[in-house]
Amino acid sequence: MRDDTSWAGLDVHQEQIVVAVLRGKHREAEEFQVRHDKRGVGKLVRRLRELGGGSLQCAYEAGPCGYQLQRRLRAEGIECAVIAPSLTPVKPGERIKTDRRDARKLAEHLRAGLLTEVAAPSEAEEAARDLCRCREDAREDLMRSRHRLSKMLLRRGLVYREGNNWTHKHRRWLLALAWEHESEGIVFGDYLRAVEHLEERLKGLDAALQQLAEQDPYREPVGWLRCFRGIDTITAMTLVTELFDIARFGSPRQLMSYLGLVPSEHSSGGTRRQGSITKSGNRHVRRALVSAAWHYRHRPAVGIALRKRREGQPAAMVSLADRAQQRLHRRFMRLQLAHNKPSQVAVVAVARELVGFVWAALMYPSQRATMTG
Repeated sequence: MRDDTSWAGLDVHQEQIVVAVLRGKHREAEEFQVRHDKRGVGKLVRRLRELGGGSLQCAYEAGPCGYQLQRRLRAEGIECAVIAPSLTPVKPGERIKTDRRDARKLAEHLRAGLLTEVAAPSEAEEAARDLCRCREDAREDLMRSRHRLSKMLLRRGLVYREGNNWTHKHRRWLLALAWEHESEGIVFGDYLRAVEHLEERLKGLDAALQQLAEQDPYREPVGWLRCFRGIDTITAMTLVTELFDIARFGSPRQLMSYLGLVPSEHSSGGTRRQGSITKSGNRHVRRALVSAAWHYRHRPAVGIALRKRREGQPAAMVSLADRAQQRLHRRFMRLQLAHNKPSQVAVVAVARELVGFVWAALMYPSQRATMTG
């Protein structure tokens, strides 16, 4: 470590940024505070340059303020890292937390090399990721709205028993309901309009995602992932936009760990205890993979829809997807029949192995370059 290196910890909030700068090996930090706006960030850049001297590195924790501050500082030539808050060291005995202390601890941990940096997406990658997350939020809102309506009907003993809910026949049944009290009709109408509004929102977002998936740089990787059973455009876009740079994972095991699909462990001495999955990392990708993994409980087959999705795709990718079908179905059946595992446990195990195939599919360009080179 150079003696002229300075380390800055930034505690970033909506209205203000608290800064602590450690110069070289000095124990005392220089602290100041600026407003979190365009003018304040300009002042922050000037102060960091004055205090930085030779080499300067700064960091702040990932949060609701996003990556804009990092992009602004890097544009000004100041190296800035966004840190994973869940992996920041914490002293169990400390009971006092202030913004100044947080900024100083970030600077100390940065100097000691104890912080884990978050890979930051580009502005275009972040915009595409936000579209996928907006679609996921709309889907969850639709599910909640449908539940509100169905539970309102259940409280009045009205249960549809002639098939699945939210089909055309079910909607005709809903519209034919008569209400004794005017208030009941108002509540029912409001709940139903909320469902219809969210269905239209979801259709619009699906169309936007479909259009984006047909454009570069998403067209090829989405097409490769759609060769797999259980992965269509929406799931493929979620995987591509959330992972965005698959090369940062050197192996499938690293990706499995990042997605929280590896078992938790508490071992000491000669005793080894493993528990449920860690559920750390990206929950959006984990949910999408677990949902896709349910398809592998069925016997391997290539239906009409899957065959159509595979048209025009590389033979190597189709072969990889076929191997995934065979292996993951055997894995699911072995866990259920031979080991008597519950379906939910077996599916999570299948999702973990599916990660390896997804990693291999998204690494296809580098593998193809190696073979042709």
